[in-house]
Amino acid sequence: MGGQDKGLVPWQGEPLIAHLHRQTRAMSDDLIISCNRNPQHYAMYADQLVHDEEGDFPGPLAGIRAGLKAAKHPYLLVLPCDVPQIDSSLLDNMRKTASQHPDKPLMVRHGEHWEPLLCVIPLFLASSFEQAWREGERSPGRIMRALHAVALQCPADDPRLANLNTPELLAQHKGVSD
Repeated sequence: MGGQDKGLVPWQGEPLIAHLHRQTRAMSDDLIISCNRNPQHYAMYADQLVHDEEGDFPGPLAGIRAGLKAAKHPYLLVLPCDVPQIDSSLLDNMRKTASQHPDKPLMVRHGEHWEPLLCVIPLFLASSFEQAWREGERSPGRIMRALHAVALQCPADDPRLANLNTPELLAQHKGVSD
């Protein structure tokens, strides 16, 4: 995104984060946003803001760790801000599938591709994430697969999972989030 703060990049007239907020607000009284910049712009979309403990932006696992430490409920739902076409049906399916497998993380999978940043993590697994971090692991997907993650299978070409992480992709996807 050319150095821009991804969650604040406009799409369909509002920041990407606003699309996710609209889909998730009714699901929880504890919306957590991991942001390392511009907290004043994210505050209106969250109940809590967290940031990486490390100052060198070590990747999404650092934000997941911060979310696991801050979460007030038994599960942490993780969503990337550049997937604004998710809908309530996908979120409901994630929640239902995770509740059927309370001892394992859940990751969305489309076709053969896992989406480790579209996941539900039981909080009791936080220590496993911390241990992996101490051992040098930085891939959320590898950690969750090692913990026998459950897949929520979606079609390979599911438009809800379109990762709009460039200005060109944002311009190409003009669908409306529900």
